[in-house]
Amino acid sequence: MLEIAEEVSAALDAGGAVVALESTIIAHGLPFPENIATAHDMEAAVRAAGATPATIAIIDGVIRIGLGADELDRLARPGVGVLKAGASDLAAAMVARRTAATTVSATCVAAARVGIRVFATGGIGGVHLGDSSDVSSDLDTLARTPIAVVSSGVKAILDLPRTLERLESLGVLVIGFKTDELPGFFSRSTGLPLEHRMYRPIDVANAIRVRLALGQGGLLVANPIPVEAEIPRAQIEEWMDVAHADASRIGMRGKELTPFLLARIAGLSGGQTVVANRALAVSNATLGGAIAAALSAGGRGAMHPRLEDEDGSM
Repeated sequence: MLEIAEEVSAALDAGGAVVALESTIIAHGLPFPENIATAHDMEAAVRAAGATPATIAIIDGVIRIGLGADELDRLARPGVGVLKAGASDLAAAMVARRTAATTVSATCVAAARVGIRVFATGGIGGVHLGDSSDVSSDLDTLARTPIAVVSSGVKAILDLPRTLERLESLGVLVIGFKTDELPGFFSRSTGLPLEHRMYRPIDVANAIRVRLALGQGGLLVANPIPVEAEIPRAQIEEWMDVAHADASRIGMRGKELTPFLLARIAGLSGGQTVVANRALAVSNATLGGAIAAALSAGGRGAMHPRLEDEDGSM
């Protein structure tokens, strides 16, 4: 009920660098054809950083660790009935032999099961605005799963302060990559301070290694969106207010809420958020690949050139 692509299996057996990638961004996060283009760009970014990409999904009831081009295309096509599966949905989707895109929580579980220790995505779930009891399973899963998730913080449509508090209470180590504050997904700044900051992939790799040795759970590597793709936080909040009001009016809740809000904001922005989402996803894949490469090198890996400052310093 779990199959590993030959390339991914070979890399794992050799102790090589592997980066997990989720499939919800393909099936539910971005419109077609931007979704399939982003999937290919993220895999290419991981490879360019010296690692093997492993996009994860459930295909006809089987968890697939590493997808082919045809499978990526199948997930990306609209109207094909691809489920959205969190960690708690895995068994049911597999028994029913369904095809499902894996969320952050489901991808964490599947990746960790085969020994993948680095996972790159766009943003994680968290506490929903207006209802502190509505919390994504991403947080609890990350807290107990030995994996590092590289993301541009938490999805902008969520309650960022409460999500950060929840991460801290769950014991999730949050590391800002070249930042002192939690990124705001589409925005680089939120004003929410982070206690820990690191500048090099090799340092993050060493932190992962120590967490694993201590038997602790996961960690979040918060990587701000590239400067050129950033959308000001104030503008995002205006669009969010409209999107949340629309969701409330039609009673949208549960798993469909996040895709609805993201699609509504994309429409209000005239596609700006789609461009930003693609940019941050690829940036996180690049960083994830560099961290995985450093981790597989036993702490001896060099910093990926695209992640260095212009003068080559930290």
